[in-house]
Amino acid sequence: MKPFSEACERNREPILAILKRVLAQHRRVLEIGSGTGQHAAYFAPELPHLVWQTSDVAANLPGIREWAPNPTPLELDVDGEWPQVAADAVFTANSTHIMSWEQVQRMFVGIGRIASVRTICVYGPFNYDGYTSESNARFDAMLRARDAASGLREHEAICLLAGAVGFMQQEDNAMPANNRLLVFRRPATNPY
Repeated sequence: MKPFSEACERNREPILAILKRVLAQHRRVLEIGSGTGQHAAYFAPELPHLVWQTSDVAANLPGIREWAPNPTPLELDVDGEWPQVAADAVFTANSTHIMSWEQVQRMFVGIGRIASVRTICVYGPFNYDGYTSESNARFDAMLRARDAASGLREHEAICLLAGAVGFMQQEDNAMPANNRLLVFRRPATNPY
């Protein structure tokens, strides 16, 4: 059965509105943690100037192929060796609160090693010196009850990870349902 995420259906239009502007000068996006593949299936035709490369852990690849078969989804586990990929942007949605903090760190290190990447877009809920809403506090408690290593991350900590691999925050976009879309850019003269 084709996997389905109600959250992907709800958030895709607000995300797309920002991606159209932020990725207008880009050509190839690596989506990390494509999940069901629904975002890719929606974004790729709406952003025809881009090649939208999906990726995820092996268990999720069959579902991604059902939604977005082209190009072939890449197996990418932040805990393992990363595949060779040519991308000038990275998009990831609802991943930083699902992974452990160590995995989030490894994800940013991996992104930093892709020399061609100039922009990172990270979508999801974040804390700003604590919870931004009661619903985010409940969501965090649910995540941590299911997996103690997961949970909402502090915005500042995400910015520090990006900065450590040469990216500076350029935008912090408020999104529906107490989510954010963070945009980081790598200066052209960056040594990474």
